[in-house]
Amino acid sequence: MQAPCSPLPADGQKLQRAAGALRLQIGLREGRSVLRSLYQQAPCRALMPDRAPDGPFEAVLVNSSGGLVGGDTLAVEIDIAPGAKASLVSQAAEKVYRSSGADTLVETRLSAGAGAWLEWLPQETILFDGARLRRKLVATLDPAARLLAAELVLFGRAARGESFTHGFLHDSWAIRSAGRLVWTDAIRLEGDIAAQRTRPFGFGRAAGYATLLYAGPAAASFLPVAREIAEGGATLVNGLLLLRFLAEDGAKLRQSVVQAAGRLRNVIAGLPETLPRVWQV
Repeated sequence: MQAPCSPLPADGQKLQRAAGALRLQIGLREGRSVLRSLYQQAPCRALMPDRAPDGPFEAVLVNSSGGLVGGDTLAVEIDIAPGAKASLVSQAAEKVYRSSGADTLVETRLSAGAGAWLEWLPQETILFDGARLRRKLVATLDPAARLLAAELVLFGRAARGESFTHGFLHDSWAIRSAGRLVWTDAIRLEGDIAAQRTRPFGFGRAAGYATLLYAGPAAASFLPVAREIAEGGATLVNGLLLLRFLAEDGAKLRQSVVQAAGRLRNVIAGLPETLPRVWQV
């Protein structure tokens, strides 16, 4: 579907834009991770599929608008109580359409208490040519909490022969633990993005990029496994395990992240290597 990108109507009225919000709290009851509270404002929704009795709480996040345009805002807050376990995924790839000028704003805040396990594994974000996305993820963790998080970005729709050649992208992460900032990272592309992507130390011919991060106790002990599955693209930064992925094919990039996240969740938390079902479609 082509994004709406026309200028303001002749009468000067502003185009309708989405302002979605989702707040989700997961607690622990008799040893089982359960929903404690939920607030959702369209187009943000959360679905809770059936799960194994001893498995993490699962929530599938849905953008009911079918995509994002310039001027849309989404705010997501996830709180995991001490000892609870939760897996958060998205229903489908998030599409960011061509903008008529305004930025699309997406902010995610994650928090996890002592002994909590939190998986943040949304599917890929697809940037249409001319998209403008400003996205921020902030995670606040107890030193004894564990976080496995991923973000995938694709530069356009390969099936349509489209590439992300102009627009704007500012994608940032921040991880806090014990009251201090332990890791931050950001990427910014603007203007002639086609040229920037092909510069030395750029992306070359990559269809997109992905980051997979584990923050939690004993991260260093999982580095050999991470380097094996990421083909060397793994390192430790301030005690966090960081994996980077590039691929010329978007499907291969996705599959690499699926395999790496599955292997890590199995080795670190003893969970099945198969990611939640929405990833298998």
